[in-house]
Amino acid sequence: MRALFVFLLLAGMARAEGGRPGAFDYYVLSLSWSPTWCALEGDARGSPQCDASADHGWVLHGLWPQYHRGWPSHCQTTERPPSRAMTAGMADIMGTSGLAWYQWKKHGSCSGLSAPAYYALSRRAYEAVNRPEVFRKLKDPVKLPASVVEEAFLKANPGWERDMLTITCREARIQEARLCLSKDLKPVPCGRDTVRDCTMKDALFAPIR
Repeated sequence: MRALFVFLLLAGMARAEGGRPGAFDYYVLSLSWSPTWCALEGDARGSPQCDASADHGWVLHGLWPQYHRGWPSHCQTTERPPSRAMTAGMADIMGTSGLAWYQWKKHGSCSGLSAPAYYALSRRAYEAVNRPEVFRKLKDPVKLPASVVEEAFLKANPGWERDMLTITCREARIQEARLCLSKDLKPVPCGRDTVRDCTMKDALFAPIR
């Protein structure tokens, strides 16, 4: 019982809010498959990200500072929060300005960067990833192993290794592709609490609207 208590205490500490801005080990670049988010949340919210005219596939969920075990969040920073113009300027790759604001508040505040620098780094990381074109060509929903999505990303991005990338599922759907990056945006192995590969053999993958 004592060992379980210690484990739960340490796990909670690893995920506690706060932290010193800039004091982290690596980034997780999280790319969300927009049709999944829209089906599970966005449609009910009436999000503009889910309009057919938006044509979103893999969108930037966020660039997250990470420890080797655990992660900081909602750090107290002296940097000024982003303006509405800054968050609106990220909507083309993040879907909405609201997500851009939330990602700064929760994750960007821990980066040690100013809001403009954090957004610029996030965009640079996003644009450096070759997002497999095959997924944009889907016309109908398919069911497939999450490993197929991982293979497509590895093929499109020579130099990546399997331990640098994880594919997640949510409610039996392909959810996100998460790549681990150094502070200078070089792919690096992920920590144990980041590698959560979806093991489903028949995850739903919906086409772009």
